[in-house]
Amino acid sequence: MSKKIEAAEMPEACVEQLRAIHDTLDLLSGKWKIAIIGSLSFGKRRFMELQREVEGVGSKMLSKELRDLEMNELVKRTVHDTKPVTVEYELTPYGKTLEDIIGEMAKWGMKHRKRIMHPAN
Repeated sequence: MSKKIEAAEMPEACVEQLRAIHDTLDLLSGKWKIAIIGSLSFGKRRFMELQREVEGVGSKMLSKELRDLEMNELVKRTVHDTKPVTVEYELTPYGKTLEDIIGEMAKWGMKHRKRIMHPAN
């Protein structure tokens, strides 16, 4: 029978790292947030542009996710006084700190896709 390791038995550095990973996953969880950030890493987008680029996301969900990202200071929403009103979204400087992480995820995903689609014999 295996012994369950209690948090008190883990090294403090491990506990801190796991807590930080959990915090990050809580912030970026769900199906859409990483894709939204990935799209915005290429520059400003209007709502409908984002909805087209992030395939499958509905307008209510996109609106909710953008509000969450804005609340966490990752995305900036700018309303332009035009007729009709134009709203643009962009990554904040803080949101741009995620670009390297998301870029690495994309690279890994491409490699994984190739590996699965064309397995070595």
